Amino acid sequence: MYCNAKRSLGKGRNCQLAMSRQGSTFSRRVATKGSKWVFLAASGIGAMKVVSNKIDETHGEVSKNLSLPYDTMADGLNSLAMSARSYSHYGRSYLDKIDELKNSFGDSVAGFNDILNGGDEVTPAIPPLQPLKPIEEPEIDEEAQDIQRQIQEVMDSPVLLEVPLPELESEPSQCTIPDETLVQHQEVLEKLSLELEEKERLMEELDATQNEKDLKHQEELGKLAQEIKAKEEAMNEKDSKFQEEKERLKEELAEAQNVALQIEELLQENKDLKSKINSDKSDSHRTETELRKELLKLQESYKRELDKYRSENEQLKFLVKNSNLKTSSVKKSIIDMYAEVLDTLSDNDNTYKIQDHLPRIVVVGDQSAGKTSVLEMIVRARIFPRGHGEMMTRSPVQVTLGEGNRHTAQFNGDDRVFDLSSEAELKELRAAVEGRMTKNLKPGETVSSEVISLTVKGPGLHRMVLVDLPGIISTETRGMMPKTKEALTEMAAMFMRNPNAIILCVQDGSIDAERSNVTNIVQAHDPKGKRTIFVLTKVDLAEQNMLNPTRVKKILEGKLFPMKALGYYAVVTGRGPQDDSIETIRAYEEDFFSRSKLFRSGAMRASQMSTNNLSLAVSDCFWKMVSDSVEQQADNFKAARYNLEAEWRNTFSGIREMDRNDLFEKAKDDILDDIAALHKSTPLEWETLLQENLWEEIHPKVVDDIYLGAAECTSSSNFNTKVDIALKDWTDDKLPQMAINVGWQTLFKQLETIMTTKKADREIGDLFQPLKANILETVKAQHAWQSTALKRLSVIQKNALEDTAVTNKMQWDNSISFMERILKERIDLANDNLERCIGPSWTERWTGWRSRSPLESQCVSAKNELQKLLVADEMHSKHLENDELTTVRRNLQTQGVDVPYEIICTVWEKLYAVTFLTRALSSAQQCRKAFYHRSIACNAVECNDVVLFWRATRMLETTSNALRLQIMNTEAQRLEQEVKQYLDELSRDEENKKRLITGKRVDLAEELRKVRSIQDKLELFIAELNKDQ
Repeated sequence: MYCNAKRSLGKGRNCQLAMSRQGSTFSRRVATKGSKWVFLAASGIGAMKVVSNKIDETHGEVSKNLSLPYDTMADGLNSLAMSARSYSHYGRSYLDKIDELKNSFGDSVAGFNDILNGGDEVTPAIPPLQPLKPIEEPEIDEEAQDIQRQIQEVMDSPVLLEVPLPELESEPSQCTIPDETLVQHQEVLEKLSLELEEKERLMEELDATQNEKDLKHQEELGKLAQEIKAKEEAMNEKDSKFQEEKERLKEELAEAQNVALQIEELLQENKDLKSKINSDKSDSHRTETELRKELLKLQESYKRELDKYRSENEQLKFLVKNSNLKTSSVKKSIIDMYAEVLDTLSDNDNTYKIQDHLPRIVVVGDQSAGKTSVLEMIVRARIFPRGHGEMMTRSPVQVTLGEGNRHTAQFNGDDRVFDLSSEAELKELRAAVEGRMTKNLKPGETVSSEVISLTVKGPGLHRMVLVDLPGIISTETRGMMPKTKEALTEMAAMFMRNPNAIILCVQDGSIDAERSNVTNIVQAHDPKGKRTIFVLTKVDLAEQNMLNPTRVKKILEGKLFPMKALGYYAVVTGRGPQDDSIETIRAYEEDFFSRSKLFRSGAMRASQMSTNNLSLAVSDCFWKMVSDSVEQQADNFKAARYNLEAEWRNTFSGIREMDRNDLFEKAKDDILDDIAALHKSTPLEWETLLQENLWEEIHPKVVDDIYLGAAECTSSSNFNTKVDIALKDWTDDKLPQMAINVGWQTLFKQLETIMTTKKADREIGDLFQPLKANILETVKAQHAWQSTALKRLSVIQKNALEDTAVTNKMQWDNSISFMERILKERIDLANDNLERCIGPSWTERWTGWRSRSPLESQCVSAKNELQKLLVADEMHSKHLENDELTTVRRNLQTQGVDVPYEIICTVWEKLYAVTFLTRALSSAQQCRKAFYHRSIACNAVECNDVVLFWRATRMLETTSNALRLQIMNTEAQRLEQEVKQYLDELSRDEENKKRLITGKRVDLAEELRKVRSIQDKLELFIAELNKDQ
């Protein structure tokens, strides 16, 4: 609509320009008239007065045009009117010529003037003007151009005639003009006047037409203006509606946010979850996509709640189990909640993108400076391995201190609770800590960076989290791995880089301060000392060995070391090599400071002494740092969660977010469904597979060893006897185990086929293939066939092979068909072996441009000679006699071919196999008629070879049936139990799960789970912290 209005305004503008153009053209026409009339005056005709009158009329028309309402046209008319005045200058030039004639003819001038002006001298009324530059005319449309063209035609018509000046007499005294000339000029003037009047009339008609068009254009412009105004009003109305809609949407957004807050509250109230969610759904008008996203969030939140309840359930079980331990509540304390966040970060810090800047107290110091002893004094229990002069702390130990009714300790993720009031359990705890340190060490390492997390509760303990690090060393001793010194320094620096970590710098007071290594490291990470607390240990030894007490005073005032600290403390953590209890050491420390010379001399203040003051100061500093920094850390995790969720939406749009545990559970169900699919196969399918696989395994024994070994017998009794003996030995020795192996292979092959050919889920793809392959490989190695099945199968096979009675013609024909199929396959195989021996045939040599090797030529010659023996004796035995070998070789030598005996024997074996199998196939076909009368059989064994194949067929059927029953009733169930057991083991093996279920999608989902877990735990902790404050 705006475009239509714009086009209408453009059209009006063009009409306005056309009218301006018309006025400009009209001004040119007037100017041309003036110039023509001036020309007549110059010709000496008494027309100068007419010129003046016309010029005056021109001025009137110009003034009339100037009254038009269009500014552009007025400017053009004004400039062209001035141009018309300038053209009258030409009339004055001709008057100058008349003045010259005056001077030439004298008195004739007066008469000449009388003729021209009636006695009055002609004086130009218009002053001379310079001609103006032409105005650039704007473009106009076709209608305006047509009006201009009509005006131009009037302007260009020849309305004036050139009139020659009369010739003057030679005498200047008098000048007379002939009457004929005057009459002629008068006629011309009248004619010109008529033509001018006609053209003026035409111009008036054109002006009237143009005025009508102008009125129409003005009306159209008025209508367009009204339309534009109406459209503007409509647009304003739409804008107001849009603003109203925008405000409504804002209100709906605010309402949706309120609904989200309500949903979070509903998650905490499990009893009213379903009713409130339904009410929220009825009140909110959200799209299906938003509801799905919200549903996924609800599921994730519900799962977290479920995990929380499971954890609390485990605690309740433990409380029931240890009913003698009285606890006031199973609710986690605030320090436990904070330690849980730190443990989560510690477990994932190696691969986590967000840096861990949560506060904790890092205990650093030189080796044997007394770090562990200080920590034990704060914990009030000997919980760490002890040694004298050797490195005992080989990995970081995070200790979470909290208040409790009883003095206990517990490893993170372990159900065992150690009673610290029992010396026996304290010894077990120290052994457990040492064992975990040793387990964390990798080959080629002296120390490990993996953190051991331990929670200690007891009455009067100050709530805080401390990390005991291995001591800094100056020299690597024997037994240490290379670069152990650098590893220890880097480990301490890694914990101190945290800008919110409180550094507890422990310095041995019994040695010279210049021998300290740790102070320089601490100063490098906290140069201003805003988060460092200095602890001077072994002050009792320092007092005994130090002659100058001012040195200790300088240390405690921060004037000796270049490093700065928040506070300086002096403690006593033992009495030399004696392994006293904590109570004994605390009493000794109190007694020492009460009688200390350093204290009496003013080297120490009372607030700087004892581990109790140190513990209180460290705890206050810790909680102040937590309060100042934890909310910022929570915001960092919230931002990280938002970025990860956006990355998931952009990368895996439409795919449900599942972490590694969720995917493992889905894979577990999928694998168990695959195993359950084994029972869906019909008995016929199982038996067909088992028969095919079993025959593939045993056919070399049946055909080559048993059948071909007994087929050369000259009587049926000998054939039967030999076959019976071979079958019995085979059944007693290998056949049952071969059948069980086939059943085992068929079972796993079928399971592998189900797993690999199953249509993959779009959300999963081939993500589970490594896990399925690992399960197949592991279960194959573990699964063993039931031992009792071997004996049962042996009895079944013996009964089947001992039965020689073919009861009906159908069984007989089926056995012959089976035998024919086997013999044809063997004949094809024997022909292939023979052709490989003798080389390419005549056709292959000519079509394939191949030739026989010398060995192949010898084989061909031997084959031709041996075929003569078979023609002479069709029932020749399997082996050649020596004289037959000699005869064949001599015959070949007479032909100029020397073939060794080995080649002759090889060719004979292959040629005899083809001949014998062909003869056996022919006999089998003839045996179809010998079911009722064996005596009509043409072979020596009287069709007992058919009976052999029937016995083999019968054995295949019974064995496959027994194996099928064993699989469906026993082995598939046992296999399912083994898979379940292995899957349960994998569910607790995080390393294997990470190795088998991997990929960008899994890593991103796992990262999201970690961030959400940490953020949720931090928010709960912040809420409890605010309540506690």
